[in-house]
Amino acid sequence: MAVDVERQDGIAVVTMNRPEAMNAFNSDQLNAMLATFRALRVDRSVRCVVLTGAGERAFAAGADIKEMAEKSPADGLAFGRLGHVVVNAIEGLPQPVIAAVNGFAFGGGSEVALACDIRLASEKAVFAQPEVGLGIPPGWGATQRLTRLVGPGLAAELILTGRRVKADEALRIGLVNAVYPADRLLGEAANLARQIAANSPRAVAGAKRLMQLAFNGQIVAGLETEVRLFGESFGTADQREGMRAFVEKRTPVFTGE
Repeated sequence: MAVDVERQDGIAVVTMNRPEAMNAFNSDQLNAMLATFRALRVDRSVRCVVLTGAGERAFAAGADIKEMAEKSPADGLAFGRLGHVVVNAIEGLPQPVIAAVNGFAFGGGSEVALACDIRLASEKAVFAQPEVGLGIPPGWGATQRLTRLVGPGLAAELILTGRRVKADEALRIGLVNAVYPADRLLGEAANLARQIAANSPRAVAGAKRLMQLAFNGQIVAGLETEVRLFGESFGTADQREGMRAFVEKRTPVFTGE
């Protein structure tokens, strides 16, 4: 399998491991990604996920052009739908996902990063949606997620020109949360993941779900769901532990119950 997973202290580090192809996605790689995130979804020991790419050159260089080049319209549709299933599985994970973008994030690689909750970049990171130069539009969600993240005007420029965005610009436009030297990236991602993992997994999953409703423009539904989940949290083991620990001036120990 070209996807590696390391679990430690409630954090899963997922590495897209196809460096000979700059971690590009062929069908086998996509299916491996899907199996990985489906397994993580039901793994209660995992409270936060860090996603990165193997090697020093790329996070993921996009879909494998060699595989796509001769596809029929029906095959192209099936490949696009498989990509959607993968990025939706990442976005829909109850645990937060931090993308540690260590190099090129082109096409589908950028779209995978866009599906994550938080994006951290190394100084070597470069983002692009170059699909229009290949005779196709983006196919795994960039037209929707990038537009909502950076705004319609800038998203139109980036998607319609296919130009590359280096790490400093990515930070300026809000595409990433922070930029670090390459040798610090994974450590900083792990530090952030530990901060998240220290909190109630039940509350974190609920907060992630609510923020996604806001991101998708469902404000009324989001507000109603927020107050319902807020009320339901009372009486849970995590709520009792969190508030008792605060009163007793100690660090809480959350179980997700």
